[in-house]
Amino acid sequence: LDSRDSTVSSGTAAGERFRTGDSTGNGSSRAYERWGLRQLLQQMGDPQVSMRLWDGFSITPRQGKSLATIKIHSRRALAQLALKGDVAFGDEFAAGNIEIDGDLVELLVELYGSRAQQRSFLARVVELLFRNRPRSNTLQGSRDHIHHHYDIGNAFYKLWLDHEMQYTCAYFPEPDMTLEAAQQAKMDHVCRKLQLKAGDRVAEAGCGWGSLARHMALHYGAKVTAWNISHEQIRYATERAKAEGYDDRVRYVEDDYRNINGEYDVFVSVGMLEHVGEQNYSALGSVVDTCLAADGRALIHTIGRNQPKLMNAWIEKRIFPGAYPPTLREMMDILEPNNFSVLDVENLRLHYARTLEHWLLRY
Repeated sequence: LDSRDSTVSSGTAAGERFRTGDSTGNGSSRAYERWGLRQLLQQMGDPQVSMRLWDGFSITPRQGKSLATIKIHSRRALAQLALKGDVAFGDEFAAGNIEIDGDLVELLVELYGSRAQQRSFLARVVELLFRNRPRSNTLQGSRDHIHHHYDIGNAFYKLWLDHEMQYTCAYFPEPDMTLEAAQQAKMDHVCRKLQLKAGDRVAEAGCGWGSLARHMALHYGAKVTAWNISHEQIRYATERAKAEGYDDRVRYVEDDYRNINGEYDVFVSVGMLEHVGEQNYSALGSVVDTCLAADGRALIHTIGRNQPKLMNAWIEKRIFPGAYPPTLREMMDILEPNNFSVLDVENLRLHYARTLEHWLLRY
C-alpha cells in the first residue's frame, strides 16, 4: 500500500483504513493486532467511534458518522485494553498512551450507551459473579479508601469546587444558576426536607469540608456534630470554624460513622453512602436508629443506580476504592429493618449531570 489512505474491504462490521509510516518506534501493526482492534470495537457494541493504531491503521463505524477517534499509540496500550478493559482505558488515557480526537464526554456517552445495549443478560451475570467485588469497608479499610481520594491536598479541590468546597451534587431550580448558587440551593433543599429548626441537635455522617454543618448552624440555628474520617477535610473544617467563630455551634469529629454516639433530633448524610458498601447497610441503619430521638428525622443522599451493578472498574480502582452505588431498593435495607417511615424520595440525576458539567469546565 502507498502512503495515501486506501479503503480495505472487510468481513467485519466496521470499515478499515491503513496508512504506512510509524514514528512511535512500535513498528507496523501486525495482523493479529488489527484483528484485536476489530474485536475491541465489537465488544464495545459497535459504537459510532473510530479506532486508530500507532501506524495509521484504523477502523470506522459500520454506519453513520464517527463521533470521535480513539488513537492507540503503542502495542502495549492495545494489549492492556484487550486484557484489562475499563481499567486500562483510564490508565492508558491518563498516561498519554491513548488519545481522544473529539469530545471526550460525547465519546464516553456513546461507549456506555452502545455497550449497555449490546450486553446480554448472561454477560451481566458473568460480570457480577466474576469481576472483583469492591474492596472491604472495614473500619481500617474505610480509612484507607478515604485517605486515598480525599487526603491528596485541599489545594487540588479548591481549583474546581465551589467556594464552600462541596463535593456532592448541586441543586439547580434554575438551569442557568452558577455552581455557587446551586450548591447553596442544595443545602437549603436538604434543610427544608429535614424541617430543620433552631435548637435541633444534628448528627452528620461524612461531612466533607464541613459546609453543610456550617450552613445548618449559621442559617438555621442548629447544633451540629459532624463526623468524617478524612484528616485533611476535618482539619480544614475545624480551622475554618475557629477562624469564623462558629466552633461553639459546630463540632467536627475525625471518626467513623459507626462510632457516632449521643442522641439527636436529625441525622443527615450527603454523599457518603456510596462509600459505605452494601455489607455495612445494616450497621448504618442501626446507627441512625440508635442516635435519633423518638420523633427524629433523617435524610440520606447518595450516588445511585437503577439496577444492581458494580461501579466502573477504573473508578473503583483509582478514584473511589471500596465504593458501591446502591439502587433505591438496596437503600431500603438501611431503613426497613429499623421500621423507618419513608416520607420522601427524590432523584437528582439531572442535577448531578449539570454539577459534573460545571466541575469539568472548571477543571
